[in-house]
Amino acid sequence: MEIERKYAIRQMPEELTAYQSKKIEQGYLCNDPVIRIRKSNDDFILTYKSKRGINPYTKEGAIVNQEIELPLTEKAYLTLKEKIEGNMIYKTRYLIPLEGGLKAELDIFEGQLSGLVFAEVEFPDPETADAFVPPAWFGEELSQDKRFSNYRLSKLTSYEDLNLQ
Repeated sequence: MEIERKYAIRQMPEELTAYQSKKIEQGYLCNDPVIRIRKSNDDFILTYKSKRGINPYTKEGAIVNQEIELPLTEKAYLTLKEKIEGNMIYKTRYLIPLEGGLKAELDIFEGQLSGLVFAEVEFPDPETADAFVPPAWFGEELSQDKRFSNYRLSKLTSYEDLNLQ
């Protein structure tokens, strides 16, 4: 199970290069259920996610999905890449430690989504997600804003298509 919350960024953390990072490209083969391919550095992954849901305990906040990840060969990845819906998403993900053993995954998008930045935090259980107090550098919570699902982002031709003010 994947339990996560997503946030806009109020202020970028200092010394980003001090954190572990991954170069990610990903595309979507289907949205219901979500079937995604991803290249993360030199790893190739096929992911199945159940339909996007909300925390069953509070009916708000964290997004709860069933998620299964399977390794792919590079050849299989490249074959599936030709079949994606929409556009590939390109981003650099920084893994930033947070209090309580949690980790922020700060995504800085590139290509057609250049200018978009947000962070996701994954939690071990819904109670931890509900009790989470975001650090000061986090901005507005975006967990329930469907515009920021990666599948929907893959359908955009530019960052400006989000119509953010």
